[in-house]
Amino acid sequence: MTLQKQVLVWTACFAALVAVLWLLSPILLPFLAGLVLAYFLDPVADSLERIGLSRLGAAILIVLVAIILLVVSLIVVAPMLATQVGKFAGELPALMQSLSDRFNLLAPQWVKDLLARSGADIQGSVTQFAGKAADWILGLLKTILSGGLALVNLVSLLVVTPIVTFYMLVDWDRMIATIDSWVPREHVETVRSLGREINAAMAGFIRGQGSVCLALGVFYAVTLSFTGLNFGLAIGLLAGALTFIPYAGAMIGGVLAIGVALVQFWPDYSSILLVVAIFGVGQFLEGNFLSPKLVGKSIGLHPVWLMFALFAFGYAFGFVGLLLAVPLAAAAGVLTRFGLHRYLASRLYLGPDAEQEADQKLR
Repeated sequence: MTLQKQVLVWTACFAALVAVLWLLSPILLPFLAGLVLAYFLDPVADSLERIGLSRLGAAILIVLVAIILLVVSLIVVAPMLATQVGKFAGELPALMQSLSDRFNLLAPQWVKDLLARSGADIQGSVTQFAGKAADWILGLLKTILSGGLALVNLVSLLVVTPIVTFYMLVDWDRMIATIDSWVPREHVETVRSLGREINAAMAGFIRGQGSVCLALGVFYAVTLSFTGLNFGLAIGLLAGALTFIPYAGAMIGGVLAIGVALVQFWPDYSSILLVVAIFGVGQFLEGNFLSPKLVGKSIGLHPVWLMFALFAFGYAFGFVGLLLAVPLAAAAGVLTRFGLHRYLASRLYLGPDAEQEADQKLR
């Protein structure tokens, strides 16, 4: 098959895949969620196999533990989280007003004079921002409860996802071997090499960075709640969820937590400093223990490219797109590097005389 025909075939396959995703996106969520969970938990199943459990027994044990944790989360954590988010949205204008009053009370006079000369309306801007943010949060909650995660979809997630996860865990190794057997033998080593690179990038983010986000989210939520901070559970889980973007979790979560602490605890400096210390400890744990151990040196995905993929696929396919964003971004990154590598060794880049010499150096 000529290069032109190969390009046409793969372009047609890609277009067909996009069309299928677009047409079936309303029903794909539980299946893709099960696939992602199976990929995340496959190393756990492999570890259980190494200590003597069968693959079937390992899959049953993992799914049962996951269901128990999910039920506990839905019964204990979810109602508290929903209550805190709704209450935070309702109290956000008052919180921002309190912070503005505190600034007017404590800011040096030269700062106030500078703002006055600049004509900045801090009070009006704060009030306007708080109102818009509160409306956005409340609107998001209504959308979640009445739209994409309505009762039917939620039930399908709770019922179908564990079943898909179980079957994927049982058949994972067999499925990979079957796909490998379909690869043209002439290109099998190249495809396997690309597959290993894509898997390393996906594993670094989905398994490694996902575990870091989960660990930090639990740490922030528990410690902030124990300090008595209002909305500590919601702020902590948000900070953990945003940890996949370098420094974003600690920055956004820290600003929210310290702002709430200034309103709630002032003038109790020890409580405010304790909230600051929690985020300092979290950053220390992430930088020195969690990320080096769970993620490694690099996941192969630039944060900007990752954020673009999340926004683009989320906009195009909804929550299904968010689940697909990381695998497809990882695959696109690896294939782009592979294509660039081939281009830099090609006659098109080097010219006919240098092609052979470049090939030898790249090998």
